Amino acid sequence: MKIIIITGMSGAGKSQAVKVFEDLGYYVVDNLPPNLMGKFVDVLSNSENKYAQVALVMDIRSGRFFDTIEESIKDLEAKNVDFEILFLDAEDDEIVNRFKETRRVHPLSYRERLLSGIEKERKLLAPIRERADYIIDTTGLPLRKFQEKIKKRYVREESKETLTINVLSFGFKYGVPVDADLIFDVRFIENPFYIDELRSLSGLDQPVKDFVLGNDITKVFLEKVLDLLVFLVPHYLEEGKKQLIVGIGCTGGRHRSVAITEEIALRMRHNGCPATSFHRDCEEDGRERSLRL
Repeated sequence: MKIIIITGMSGAGKSQAVKVFEDLGYYVVDNLPPNLMGKFVDVLSNSENKYAQVALVMDIRSGRFFDTIEESIKDLEAKNVDFEILFLDAEDDEIVNRFKETRRVHPLSYRERLLSGIEKERKLLAPIRERADYIIDTTGLPLRKFQEKIKKRYVREESKETLTINVLSFGFKYGVPVDADLIFDVRFIENPFYIDELRSLSGLDQPVKDFVLGNDITKVFLEKVLDLLVFLVPHYLEEGKKQLIVGIGCTGGRHRSVAITEEIALRMRHNGCPATSFHRDCEEDGRERSLRL
């Protein structure tokens, strides 16, 4: 298991880095208090799910807990954990402009000038910056170039040829997506629509997720589908395929297919496969729509 510790200045691009690492198949945890890092790594190491790539974001949002980051890093070294520190930086003027554009408040400048907060943060982060294995200065750096820098360094050699998996939920009543490579019909699973307290919710809401994913039939279905996808990925790659669209359909595309789509995408990412979820027919108001392609 490889751990990437992402830290750096507020406004330097950590939120964008999170998106890139997620797309690369990393299991990402944002704003993890450093004092919990050792225990968290132990939990992942002993988990039934094998996490090959993990990215942990730690910064001054943790407050006083951030003071323990050096001690926590020494703990990882003592355990012979394979880790690397990525530090994101930017010039003061750039950070000021970004905070003004987003109208957000710097974590250390609630009662002071923005520049004062930035100065304090630089002093606090100086030791960890010195320990960083890789520093990216995002001053004037276009988003695409920033993404390329991360990908160039953190895409594993054996993963450079990857198959991107797009998992798409849909409702059969609105038509089958014509661009799907694989279609799975989940209408055999108990329908939350007939549960009064769940009808107005969607598969993105936790109560519906718990209902659908807690079903024993769903659990068996997920295991079989995931086994199939893991089996297919290398064979599709051998044929030069770069993208796989997996359609998950239920009656209306709002409850069962949505919850299952999210879970499949999540588990495939944990297996090191870039996977993204999309929901074609999941609208909050649940109104009828015309036939879709």
